[in-house]
Amino acid sequence: MTNDDRGGDRAPGLTQGFATRAIHAGETPDPATRAHNTPIYMTATFTFDTGEEKEAAVDSSLAWQGGYFYSRTGNPTTSALEAKLASLEGAEDAVVGASGMAALASLVYSVVRAGDHLLVADDIFAISRVLISDDLPRRGVDVSAVDITDLDAVRAALRPNTRAIVTEVLSNPFMRIADIPALAAIAHSHGAKLLVDNTFLSPYVYRPLPDGADAVVHSATKYLAGHGDALAGVVAGAKSIIDGVRYHLDAIGGAASPFNSWLVMRGVRTLPLRMEAHSRNGQALAGLLASHPAVEWVRYPGHPSHPDFATAERLLGDRRGGMMTVKIRGGATEMYAFTNATRLCSIAVSLGDLYTLVYPMPKRGDIVRISTGCEDREDILADVGRALDAVPLPVG
Repeated sequence: MTNDDRGGDRAPGLTQGFATRAIHAGETPDPATRAHNTPIYMTATFTFDTGEEKEAAVDSSLAWQGGYFYSRTGNPTTSALEAKLASLEGAEDAVVGASGMAALASLVYSVVRAGDHLLVADDIFAISRVLISDDLPRRGVDVSAVDITDLDAVRAALRPNTRAIVTEVLSNPFMRIADIPALAAIAHSHGAKLLVDNTFLSPYVYRPLPDGADAVVHSATKYLAGHGDALAGVVAGAKSIIDGVRYHLDAIGGAASPFNSWLVMRGVRTLPLRMEAHSRNGQALAGLLASHPAVEWVRYPGHPSHPDFATAERLLGDRRGGMMTVKIRGGATEMYAFTNATRLCSIAVSLGDLYTLVYPMPKRGDIVRISTGCEDREDILADVGRALDAVPLPVG
C-alpha cells in the first residue's frame, strides 16, 4: 500500500479524501443553533426530563454513544473529535483523553494484567519508559526491552505469556523506524497485540492500522493539534479495544477538557497542509545538517544516511515528516553552542508545532532533537546554518 493510499489521497474503502475528512468528519452544524463550527460544550453535567432518562444515559453503553450525563465519561465536543480521528486513522472507533500519556497508560492497562509479559522497544519516549518499565512491574506485569528494528531479536524475546508489543513508528529520540507490517505478523502469530505510538508522523504521513497494528496512540498535543496550545491524547482501533481504553480513562479521570478537544479539532482541519510543510522543511534541513562539518550525523527518515532508510521508503512514501535528531561534533559544550545560537528556532521540549523547536539532550549522548516547523524554509535554513557556524570545530 502506498503512502498516498494511506494519507494524501483516498484511502481504500473510504469515499472521501484525507483532507476532506480532516475538515468534515465528525462535524455537522449545531442542531440547536445551526452554528457552523462545533460548539465547545463547557459543562460538567447534563440534565434530563425524567429520572428514567437519566438512568438510561448512565448505562455505559449509551453514555459512550451520545447518552451524555457527565463530561468525565463523555462530552459532545470530544465525541466529535473522536469521530474525526477514527475516520483519519481508518479505525472502527477512537477515544480522546487528557494527554498522550493518559491515552497510552489506559491502552496498556486495558491490554495487560498481572502475570502477563509485555515486550517494548528499547528506544521510546522517556515518560512512556517510566510507565512501562517502572509502573507496570509494580502491577505484576513482566516487561522486557528489545531493539525493535531487529526482527529476529523480537521473535526471540517473545514468551508464552507475551500479550503485547509496544513500539513507536519513528522512535524518540533516535529516530529508528519500526517495520510495522512485519511486527504485526510476528505479534499476531504469537497471539499478541501490536500497540503503536505514531505521534512523530501523524496519520497523514503513515497509518499503522491498515498495516496490521491493533491500536494506534498519539499525543494529540503534537502534530494533531499543531499549534502548541492544547494537551490531549488519542487511541484508535477496533471498538473492542477502545471500549476497554474508555473504561480505564473514565476510571482514572483522564477525560480531555472540552476546550482542548475543540482546539485539537481545529488543528486537525489543517493537518494535511501543515504536514506537507513539515515534510518539505524537514527534508531540506536534514540535507543542510548532513553536509555541515560541525555535524557528526543526522537521522531523518527522508535522508539516505538513515539506517532504516529502506523501511522508510517502503512504509512512508514521499512524505517523511518534520522530526530529526542530530549529533554535533564534540560534546555538551558544542551541543549547547549550537542550540544557544539559534534565534528563529526555539529551545523547547515539545514537538509538532508550527514553530521549529530544538531540544538539547545531554543525558542521551549530547544529541539534539529537532521538530521542523512551518516557517519559510529559507529562514529555517539560515537560522540553523548560523547556529552551526557558531560551533567551535577542533583544530587540526
